[in-house]
Amino acid sequence: MSPPRVLFITGKLAEPSLRRTLAELAPRGGFEPHIAVLPITVAALMTTNWVSRHLPPLPEQIQRVILPGFCRGEVEEVSRAAGAPAERGPADLRDLPEFFGKKARPVDYGRYDIEILAEINHAPRKPLETILREARRYRASGSDLIDLGCDPGPTWDGVGAAVRALRADGFRVSIDSFNPDEVTAALNEGAELVLSVNGTNLEHARRWHVQFPDVEVVAIPDTPDDLDSLSQTVGALREIGIRHRLDPILEPIGFGFAASLGRYIETRRRFPDAEMMMGVGNLTELTDSDSAGLNVVLAGFCQELGIRSVLATEVINWARSAVKEFDLARRLVFHAVREKVLPKRLESNLVLLRDPKLYEQGAEVLEELARRVTDRNYRIFAERGELHVLNGSVYLRGTDPFEVFERLAAADSKLDVPHAFYLGYEFAKAITALTLGKNYTQDQALRWGFLTIPETPHREQSKPT
Repeated sequence: MSPPRVLFITGKLAEPSLRRTLAELAPRGGFEPHIAVLPITVAALMTTNWVSRHLPPLPEQIQRVILPGFCRGEVEEVSRAAGAPAERGPADLRDLPEFFGKKARPVDYGRYDIEILAEINHAPRKPLETILREARRYRASGSDLIDLGCDPGPTWDGVGAAVRALRADGFRVSIDSFNPDEVTAALNEGAELVLSVNGTNLEHARRWHVQFPDVEVVAIPDTPDDLDSLSQTVGALREIGIRHRLDPILEPIGFGFAASLGRYIETRRRFPDAEMMMGVGNLTELTDSDSAGLNVVLAGFCQELGIRSVLATEVINWARSAVKEFDLARRLVFHAVREKVLPKRLESNLVLLRDPKLYEQGAEVLEELARRVTDRNYRIFAERGELHVLNGSVYLRGTDPFEVFERLAAADSKLDVPHAFYLGYEFAKAITALTLGKNYTQDQALRWGFLTIPETPHREQSKPT
């Protein structure tokens, strides 16, 4: 069977580099490369409409068309003109090997074995509709079980109704309370897990086990640094015959964080076959840091140690997407640990602040663009610490967008309000990209990992007449 034929669209300037790259890549990638060099020097000037009108006669049985990454417009136009599915390639042709490698990512990537409990904090203070709304958001983010976090003080009379409503909506539920009346009311309506049990409330576990034989509890030490008390509670739970998982308690940085990690390791040594849990919010909620990276590190620790459930929260603003972060992280670390590979270049959705790689047109290409462009439409680039804007009559660059815009407005007497607004919006995105080390592509949203919101291009509506 002959290898698939793949057509690569390029301009005159990039042709030699593309041929060299494909000569090495094609045999390893298992495809037969064909190159169409269109009558344009710089590929970044292409639009899909222009490409579809300038395609030369193509070889027969082309099965895939790869456009330059900066080619703007509707890809479907090229698909129709070429008679084969078209897609944008990487922004830099040097990344073609990785681009094709991604297509071969293991088909079973995405598996996991860590359960996420998502806590609804201060549940007694919230109306039932708010509890349901938060639970549905958590479910959409990847949680497996909803934990109702109760408050110290008076018994929450609405706990049974809340569990009943959640169960009716298809949720698995745990109850987070040391109040035995709240726990019993929750178990009566179908809650399956109790957080938590230690020496102070152990006597209630026996009664719960008699009334609800399938109930499970989380065993914790009487104080975080007292593992012996955890061992005593575990012994009692085993005697009762009630299912349980162990949580030695993660402590915040500055309050015994390193020692608490050590206690998880020691607990695993003492109880090699026990189910274990970690409340990751004690780090993500209580550390001045975006939570995604913390979640990945904690997920890796849990995966290696066999901790198969975590309790996650989204109270503080910097952790507002913590459940989704851990959902992605548990898949990444499962693959890394199982396959014994680095957790790198597998889950770009967790790279939020910066981008995995930076791409540049380079000075030569931008200068060539400035010479070749003849229309009044502005092209905007952000690279090498500067903002670049050019059209058929001007090429400006600088680090201050206000200063660049002032020079541009002085050079363009026809600049109207809608187009000035458009340029200001794009300049703001470009400067943000330069500040954070992100890629900027005109008319496209900046990339924020799984938080990226696609952007509707407005260039056509606001281009100068």
